[in-house]
Amino acid sequence: MKTYMQRKEDVTRNWYVVDAEGQTLGRLATGVANVLRGKHKATYTPHIDGGDYVIIINAEKVNLTGNKLDGKIYYNHSRYTGGLRERTAREMIEKYPVEMVERAVKGMLPKGRLGRQMYKKLFVYAGEEHPHSAQKPSALKVD
Repeated sequence: MKTYMQRKEDVTRNWYVVDAEGQTLGRLATGVANVLRGKHKATYTPHIDGGDYVIIINAEKVNLTGNKLDGKIYYNHSRYTGGLRERTAREMIEKYPVEMVERAVKGMLPKGRLGRQMYKKLFVYAGEEHPHSAQKPSALKVD
């Protein structure tokens, strides 16, 4: 039996919407990263972007376990001397919930050109509304 190798011309993409309300950040990010990579499909091929589009709503209502709200630190550097900025997870979830969820998912995607291509299929919104209703996304339950 021959091994099936998917071609990028043969990829069919679906749209999914995930409600992040009450979900743990890491488990949500893992499930979404698998859908973006295409690992949920029988035609998964590691070197092809065969994943689907994912819309995450209610990013501001995501949960963190343990002491991560005050203990987890997000770092940014401006590349200038003394330009290191630190934010706790509590600050991120209050001011930048979209960036927090995007960072979690992006960290679970492959590094390089393929990972950047997969990351472009992710759309995160802090609230309930999203502008992708024309694509008719189906609900996806991430465990």
